Parts: sequence; structure tokens; C-alpha cells
Amino acid sequence: MKWSEVRQLYPSQFVKLKVLSSHIENDQEFIEDIAVIKPISDKLATKELLRSKGDELVYHTVHENIVLEVRQDVGLRRFDYNENQA
Repeated sequence: MKWSEVRQLYPSQFVKLKVLSSHIENDQEFIEDIAVIKPISDKLATKELLRSKGDELVYHTVHENIVLEVRQDVGLRRFDYNENQA
């Protein structure tokens, strides 16, 4: 389903979605095809977002497009203090 269709079916509300296809350009992910899991009340939107896993997200239909910022995971490096002792 396309986002424009979802916006018509669920005007001015949050919806929980499963991303079916997307592409990345310049550190932004553009969502192209989705499946609606369920509409979400404003009260429960944050709670439902925190429960979302993997390719699920909660988004408000006021937005014309679904564009997400892609962040690189910053891993912690282990420093062995004994390595640098002479």
C-alpha cells in the first residue's frame, strides 16, 4: 500500500506500519510500500513506537511522505589498559 492511500484512509492520526520496501539516499530512508498494522490513538503512540521492532514503525498521517534519518550505530571500543604499559 502507498502512503497516500493510508493518509486518505486514516486522516490526522497515528498508524502502526510494517515497511515492505524502501530506498536510502543521502542518509535518509524513503519508505515506498507499507502494510498497515493498525491505527493508534494519540495517547498510545509513544508506547506503541517503543514496542515496535525491526521494520515496524508508528507514523502520523499529517506527514506527506515517510522519510527517516539513517543513523550509523556507534560502537564502544574496549580499551585494555595493560596493552599500553611498557
